[in-house]
Amino acid sequence: MIKEALIVKTTSLPQSRIELELEIPSNTCISCVNETINSISRSAKIPGFRLGKIPRQVLIQRIGINQLHASALEKIIEKSWNEALKKESIEPLSEPELVDGFDSLLKTFSPEKPLKITLQTDVAPQLKLKKSKGISVEIKKSKFDPKSINEALEKSRNQLANIVPVINRPAKLGDIAVVSFKGIYKDSNEEIDGGSSESMDLELEKNKMIPGFVEGIVGMKIDENKTLNLQFPKDYTHEDSRGKKAIFEVSLKDLKEKELPELNDDFAKQSGNKDSLEELKKDIEAQLKENFENTQKNIKIEALMDALSKELDADIPKAMIDIEVRNNIEQTAQRFAQQGMDIKSTFTPELVKSLAESTRPQAEKNVHRNLALKALSEKENITVEDKEIEQKMKEYEDEISKSPKQIDIQKLKNVVRNDLLKEKLINWLEENSEVKEIIEKTTKTTKTTKTTKLTTKKGSQTKINKKEKK
Repeated sequence: MIKEALIVKTTSLPQSRIELELEIPSNTCISCVNETINSISRSAKIPGFRLGKIPRQVLIQRIGINQLHASALEKIIEKSWNEALKKESIEPLSEPELVDGFDSLLKTFSPEKPLKITLQTDVAPQLKLKKSKGISVEIKKSKFDPKSINEALEKSRNQLANIVPVINRPAKLGDIAVVSFKGIYKDSNEEIDGGSSESMDLELEKNKMIPGFVEGIVGMKIDENKTLNLQFPKDYTHEDSRGKKAIFEVSLKDLKEKELPELNDDFAKQSGNKDSLEELKKDIEAQLKENFENTQKNIKIEALMDALSKELDADIPKAMIDIEVRNNIEQTAQRFAQQGMDIKSTFTPELVKSLAESTRPQAEKNVHRNLALKALSEKENITVEDKEIEQKMKEYEDEISKSPKQIDIQKLKNVVRNDLLKEKLINWLEENSEVKEIIEKTTKTTKTTKTTKLTTKKGSQTKINKKEKK
C-alpha cells in the first residue's frame, strides 16, 4: 500500500507572517490514533485487567472516544506541522496558531478521512535598507563643564560627612530632618496611600517630596507641629494623586546636620587614596572627561542607529517584539536574583504584565536597530572572521580557567562574534555617514552648526567589500 503524502500550501501574510494549509492523509490520522491508544493502554489501570493488556474496545469505552481523538489530534497537528516546516524549509519564530480553533476541528474529526487544517506563524522578515551610505544626522555638541569637578568633590565630601545633632536653631536647607507626617486629600478627607510616616529621615533639599513639603519644614524647630496645604503635580507618578490638593500634618521630631570634612590633602587620602588634593582633582578631572567623551560618542552612535533604523524597509513580526520583551524581563529577574531577592514572590503576574507593557516601546526600538544592523551587514558584506574570534577568545582564557562553573565555549564564541560584528558595523556606519554638530551659544536665538563629514578610506572600503559571506 502506497503511503499518501502530506500536501502543503503556503501563503505570505502581512507583518512577516505565513499561513500553511495542510491536507493530512487519512493513513497519518489512523496511525496517530493507534499510537495514542497503545500509549494510553501501556499506562492505564482498569480493574480486572493487567497493565498493558486492556482490550482496545474496553479502553475506548472507559476513556471515551472524544478524549482519545483529542489526544490523537494534538499528535497529528504536531507531527504534520514539523513535517511541513521541513518540507518547505521554514524556520518559525512562534508556535503555530490554529486558525479554525481546536474544538471545531475536533467536532468534525474522523481518522478515516483526510484532515485539512490551517496554521499561521511568524517568520524572520525580508530585510532591505533604502540607504546605507551618506546617512546624515544632527547632534547637539556639548562642552565639558569644569564645574563638574567641584560638584564631584562636594558629593564625596557629603559621603564622608559626620552627622551631628542640631541645637537651638530652626531647620534650614541641607539639614537632615526627622519628621512624622500624615496626609489627606483636601476634597475627600481620605488618607493618602503612602502619605504618612511615624519617623522618616528627610534631607532638606529642593525637589525632594512634592512641591512645598521641604520648604514648609524649613524654619521649623524641634517638637514644632505644622499644617502644610499643598498640591500634587499634574505629572505625579501616582496617578490617583495627580493634581489633587492635600493637607499634611507635620511634626519635626529631631534635626541633624552634616559636618563636612575640609578640602585638603587628608581628605584626598581618605576619599581617593591620593597624596594631595591637587592629585585628587586631576584624577577626578580625567575620569569625568573620559566619561564625558564616552557619553558624547554614545550620543552620536545612538543618532546614527536611529537614522539607520529609519532606512530599514521590513515588516517586523510581533513574535520578534514578544521575544525581546520576554528576554528583558528574564534579565531583570536574573539581576534581582543575584541581589538575593525571591523571584517567585516578587515577579507576580501583575508585575510581569506591567513590565511587559512598560518595556515594549524599548523592545521595539531594539529589534528595529538589530535588524537594521543585520541588513547593513548583508548589504555591505561586513563579516567577522574565525581568526578574529579566536584572537578575542584568548582574552578570556584566564577567566575561563578560574571560573567555578562550566562555561559553554560555543555560546561564548557566539556572543563574541555578535559583539565584534556590531563593533565593525558601528565603525563602518561612523565612517560612511555625515554628522552635523550643533553648537549652542549662550544666546538663545543663535546657534552654530559644525559639519563633520565622515567618509570611508578607500583602502578599508575595498577590504570590507572583498570579504566573502560565510
